[in-house]
Amino acid sequence: MTVVDLGIARAEGFTRPEHLKRYTTHGMGTDQGRTGGITGLAVMAARSGRDIADLGTTTFRPPWTPVAIGALAGGRGGRRFRPERRLPTHDAALALGAEMTEAGAWLRPARFARPGETDARTACAREVGHVRNAVGLCDLSSLGAVDLQGPDAGRFLARVLAGRGDGPEPGRARHALLLREDGFILDDGILACLGPGHHRLTTSSARAEEVLRHLEFCHQVLWPELDLRLGPVTGLEACLAIAGPRARALLAGLVAEDITDAALPPMGVMPVTLAGGIAARLLRVSFTGELGFELSLPAHCADSLFAALAAGADRLGGGPFGLDALEVLRIEKGRPAGPEMNGRTTARDCGFAVRPASGGDHVGRVMAARPGLVRDREELVGILSDRAGARLRAGARLVEPGAPARAGSDLGHITSACFSPTLGRWIALAFLRDGRARIGARLRTADPLRGDAAPVRVVHPVFVDPRGDRQHG
Repeated sequence: MTVVDLGIARAEGFTRPEHLKRYTTHGMGTDQGRTGGITGLAVMAARSGRDIADLGTTTFRPPWTPVAIGALAGGRGGRRFRPERRLPTHDAALALGAEMTEAGAWLRPARFARPGETDARTACAREVGHVRNAVGLCDLSSLGAVDLQGPDAGRFLARVLAGRGDGPEPGRARHALLLREDGFILDDGILACLGPGHHRLTTSSARAEEVLRHLEFCHQVLWPELDLRLGPVTGLEACLAIAGPRARALLAGLVAEDITDAALPPMGVMPVTLAGGIAARLLRVSFTGELGFELSLPAHCADSLFAALAAGADRLGGGPFGLDALEVLRIEKGRPAGPEMNGRTTARDCGFAVRPASGGDHVGRVMAARPGLVRDREELVGILSDRAGARLRAGARLVEPGAPARAGSDLGHITSACFSPTLGRWIALAFLRDGRARIGARLRTADPLRGDAAPVRVVHPVFVDPRGDRQHG
């Protein structure tokens, strides 16, 4: 702004300080008119034949007066700086001996240690055994949830999800895979159809907000003509996972409806009524490979129900399990998650079969077919330690047995690793060049940070299949 602008303002009648400020934006900088504004007022006063005192000034607001950092940040220190989110079953989990850990913004049980268990692996192995041999209970309420309703909800889902069709029929669910516009995986979850024009999409805990932003962009910018409404419902309901050979027995005394295979087949969803008349929803889905259900119910009822289910599971030889056991179970099943879907992998890399309907299209389909995302890519495989005591670590590189551990010699890398109590040795998921063609090959790890190495074997990523028990010896 120049003196000429002030002259124009005076000629048009904007001579009072507040009018001058809003007409010219003079005095709206970081000093809020306390320094530069005085000069402009002096020019206007001189052209008006008055003193600045007669003309008046605007109100000088901070930060022209220094403000202590403590006044700005003092109320946002400690837990207030980064508030933690607690599961609806937080108190019940603590009463059962849960050792909590931070998982993103959430505080979740890592394990439920019992007296005499001296290390985390012992507790983890016991909890894995609950799921493999009896029944396990886990709170999955931290998973993101998006509710979609409207006559065009199915058409919208067909465009944003990779796969065939416009979503499952009412009472059914399916795996949902979302791609970014550049063809890489954004996230995955479960899409359940709760009724005509009504769908519920679950996401991972870490990417719930990112998925919601993506869906909102697709609706508001790409296809605003579609008639639907979507919104986040994370935290409005609790979600309890019940998995294991005796999962149905645990639910038998709680759910009034018929939940046999005929009434509720795999990937089926149905409304149920819990003891006490509580309306809930039951989805038959498994994160671990065992018989599994996800029970969604009002969040305020979850704490007491979790305690009751934990007592029932204990009578059946099972109990609650935490994140440590959940990680082992998903690696044993060969299920890719956050470490594998890290923003640089495609559906093909992770072994997902994406077959759009004839003439159909979805976000990321064209870009995912680029030659660079189809050819010469690393593929998801399983890695089995050849020595029972040899530890595998995420981040370790994979090389030929006789190859030197130098830059450029690696064939891939490990993304997730754990000790499998089912197999009695370390297992891992990894991305390997020509991975599926190398199944059965022997390699070795090369960990540049620790300098250790271990002989390994490339196997199919599914280590434990409950139908055939152990996949690999």
